[in-house]
Amino acid sequence: MHRGGGPAEVLKQAFYSRDLAGTVVQVGVPTPDMPLPDIPMIDFFGRGGALKPSWYGDCLPTRDFPTLVDLHLQGRFPLDKFVSETISLDDVEAAFDKMERGEVLRSVVVL
Repeated sequence: MHRGGGPAEVLKQAFYSRDLAGTVVQVGVPTPDMPLPDIPMIDFFGRGGALKPSWYGDCLPTRDFPTLVDLHLQGRFPLDKFVSETISLDDVEAAFDKMERGEVLRSVVVL
């Protein structure tokens, strides 16, 4: 179980900091044991709005990936700036370790 304040407390602070009927969007990838914040249901219903996750930016790959590729090919979307490193298939495990430590944003496997 996750210990300490951590992301659940941050999400709780965001929930109470937003305007009534506002939306809080949680970004990032949670760990498997990360809990939701302890928010009384009366507050959840009474304040309205939404708590919403954003998984991979809520993209629709079949629609969005071709658009992003086209923009990149036109020179209007610099994908290379989103890549921290290129790695071989043998380096995948080490890349996950780097990602967990926050040392890289995105590793791309080159076959």
